[in-house]
Amino acid sequence: MDKKFKLWEISLIIGLICAVALGAWAQRSQRELSEKLLRLHVVANSDSEADQALKLSVRDRVLELAEPIISGAGDIGEAAEALEANLPFIIGQAQAEVKAMGYDLGVGAEITDGFFPTRDYGEFSLPAGKYRALRVTIGEGGGENWWCVVFPPLCGEYGAFSEAAKQAGLSDDEITLIAESGGVKLRFRCIELLERLRKFLSA
Repeated sequence: MDKKFKLWEISLIIGLICAVALGAWAQRSQRELSEKLLRLHVVANSDSEADQALKLSVRDRVLELAEPIISGAGDIGEAAEALEANLPFIIGQAQAEVKAMGYDLGVGAEITDGFFPTRDYGEFSLPAGKYRALRVTIGEGGGENWWCVVFPPLCGEYGAFSEAAKQAGLSDDEITLIAESGGVKLRFRCIELLERLRKFLSA
């Protein structure tokens, strides 16, 4: 009995060590990526089918507007500055899109920092964590969000994923990391679990 108990203890310790190491790796990877990526966060007015469809129309318009604005940006800082300087234009055009779709809803936009969950975008995945983002809010902003990456333009129709990522300064290892599937995506979930654990312990 004692021997089995000791083996169980050893297994638990090894598991905890692995979890801590894995969590540290995931957090480091996320921090390095967050310094190179500018996210796009579009918040719908509500979860109604109509408001969700409107959110996607505004998303498409914002991505279209952002392409020429950030085309000359060499890094996330330059991209954020360019977008912030053009916020009135972006808001005006997004507002026009809302009106063209037959809605009387306000639109707001800002460059801000926020927490994003782990997301799988098909060609690539990004770990949960804090990122700088262009946040666009429609109406009351009470609906489901849409997340992606505006710089480099990884979620628009602006060319190959790997080419856009390289132009933004991502290394080959970082591109391989976020483009991998399966185990890497599961390991990215460690950040969310650690964040939830911290909130639970601090409650």
